[in-house]
Amino acid sequence: MRETLKKYGGEKNYTKAIVFIGLIAAGTLINYLGATFVSVTGIPVYLDVIGTMVASMLGGYLPGITVGLLGPAMNTLTSSDPTAMSYSMLNVLIAIITVFLSDKGQLEKAHGVMTAIILDAAVGGIIGGIITWFIYGAEGEDASSALVHGLRANMGMSAFAAELTGGFFVDVADKAISLFLALTIVYLLPVKFRSIFKIHAWRQAPLSSEVLKSIRKKRSRQLSLRIKLVTLLTCAALIIGVSAIYICYLMYFNSTEDHHKIYAMGTAEMVAGMLDGNRIDEYLNEGESNPDYVTVKSNLTKIRNSAAFTEYVYVYKILPDGCHVVFDVAGEDGVVSSPGDVIEFDDSFSEYITVLLAGGRIDPIITDDTYGWLLTVYEPIVNSAGDVTAYAGVDISMDSLRAESRRYIVRVISAFVGIFALTLAIGLYLAEYHVILPLNTMAYTASKFSDHKEEALQETADVFKHLLIYTGDETENLYNAFTDMTEENLEYLKDIQKKNLMINQMQDALILVLADMVESRDHNTGDHVKKTAEYVKIIMDEMVKEGLYKDELTDKFRHDVYRSAPLHDIGKISVSDVILNKNGKLTDEEFASMKGHTTVGAQILDRVMETVPGYDEGYLNEARTMALYHHEKWNGTGYPTGLSGTDIPLSARIMAVADVFDALVSDRSYKKGFSFEKSIGIIQESLGTHFDPLVAQAFLNVQDKAKEIMNVHYGDHLT
Repeated sequence: MRETLKKYGGEKNYTKAIVFIGLIAAGTLINYLGATFVSVTGIPVYLDVIGTMVASMLGGYLPGITVGLLGPAMNTLTSSDPTAMSYSMLNVLIAIITVFLSDKGQLEKAHGVMTAIILDAAVGGIIGGIITWFIYGAEGEDASSALVHGLRANMGMSAFAAELTGGFFVDVADKAISLFLALTIVYLLPVKFRSIFKIHAWRQAPLSSEVLKSIRKKRSRQLSLRIKLVTLLTCAALIIGVSAIYICYLMYFNSTEDHHKIYAMGTAEMVAGMLDGNRIDEYLNEGESNPDYVTVKSNLTKIRNSAAFTEYVYVYKILPDGCHVVFDVAGEDGVVSSPGDVIEFDDSFSEYITVLLAGGRIDPIITDDTYGWLLTVYEPIVNSAGDVTAYAGVDISMDSLRAESRRYIVRVISAFVGIFALTLAIGLYLAEYHVILPLNTMAYTASKFSDHKEEALQETADVFKHLLIYTGDETENLYNAFTDMTEENLEYLKDIQKKNLMINQMQDALILVLADMVESRDHNTGDHVKKTAEYVKIIMDEMVKEGLYKDELTDKFRHDVYRSAPLHDIGKISVSDVILNKNGKLTDEEFASMKGHTTVGAQILDRVMETVPGYDEGYLNEARTMALYHHEKWNGTGYPTGLSGTDIPLSARIMAVADVFDALVSDRSYKKGFSFEKSIGIIQESLGTHFDPLVAQAFLNVQDKAKEIMNVHYGDHLT
């Protein structure tokens, strides 16, 4: 782990800033040059995201998204293209697609490049086409307008379908060229030079790419911290963004509506000021036969045509039977009435009729009835006596307000998506280095050395010191606490291991003392318990080497059997000295007493386990097993229970070979020890009858080591 930590330090902050700003500036310049080239040559593509792709491939999400936003933002601020920001969302999505595929190594493969082109074209052509539809209607953009019109004229496509189809195919060509140029720029750069653009904001000792991959592959039980942060930031941004967009929309709509009202009121006042209230009846009766009537109508037409959203300009005389038309001016598609025509009151005006008949003023009215969705303003026209003789009316189409509001909301949403993506990228970038990586690094380090051995904890403590997490917040506090705890645990473990060693040494000494107490009563057994333990050890080592009984011969099993082997004859403490040291053959009664040492040994060890429950049960269980069953035979003729084959526990089958061999080569009160060769021959003859053939054969395979043990005088400690 320590080797995977890079040398701490890295680039200086100002160097990182220069590289970051330089990459963004270069990407923005490339976008500008591409767009300028298209503008000058007039080719039907855009080439305005080449720099975005380059920045995304070299620097990742943050510079890629930033470059994607800068171009539209600059165009919008300089007003060279007030709708440019409407397409910022597309640039951001293209940056995200490019980074994702680049990080996965897909842009190094042909199918990955094709995937990028199709996805980018779908973003630019289809999503871009939808945005264009909302902003411009069925006109199409400059690059795709010819193809859009051709699809509508030649293939009978609807305007919307033609917009999306034409935009997609133009974008396929555009994104193919753009991606090819971007890849060319990137791969022309030396590999070492490319690496400097991967800006890291380490708040710890930098990690190697191998460790980063391992950390990021680690799965959480539920959701990772990164996903939770993305979800939290997204939810917060959506709540704030949707609320802000809705408020902006209402403010824009109300502001534009107020502007329309002010314009309509001003226009109505202008119309009212042009007319002589004393001549209303004259105009009403004579109409266009009156020369002055024609002049006034011409002026009203000019007023009507001065603004596209002005739907109607008219003058009505309000009488109980309806609106008597004096003047009526509309657009080319509008239907006008002749002087003297009577228009019945619309239902939407019912509440205002009394006021109008009385010559009063009414506030601007918004209606959606026979004549469409209109904002209507009535301005009284008075005569020289101050009486209201007619009303100048102006109708403003609210459909234009709806279209403007729709275009506005599309621009706001697109800009919001772009800014949201940048905000999310910044938030995740900071969270990655301030929270996610430090926490994951600590978890990874702890799991890497989760073993409770001293060496593992020592390595963990050393590595933790080299992490050098300095986030300056709770994460750093956790790191410091974790480091202190690791060092304290290491010291605690050392102390425990020291005490355990002392206990184990004391336990081994007590075992030998106890075995010696039993052995000392038998004047002829000598170093029997010590030698049998060594025979047991070499048998087990050989069995492991040969792959025998692999499931049972674990390290712990071998350790327990070797340590407890000296206790296999502990039951002899209950046998009379006379029987133990008898020179002649034992009688049946004496032999029965001797055989009882197996069950007595098991009973003694049972009492030990009952007295100290849970204390190294594996070790004591093996001691009990060998004490009880080491005189059982493979063919079932042994004692005390007559077990056979593998029903005899493995530790007892191993002890049987070791015990018999030592008895054969050792002097006893009733016999002289046999030669090594004769003893080996007896063991060999007893394969499959007295002994487990695999165990006995393993012993025969290491008979040279057995001979060395037989000839060695052992001291007071097991080796």
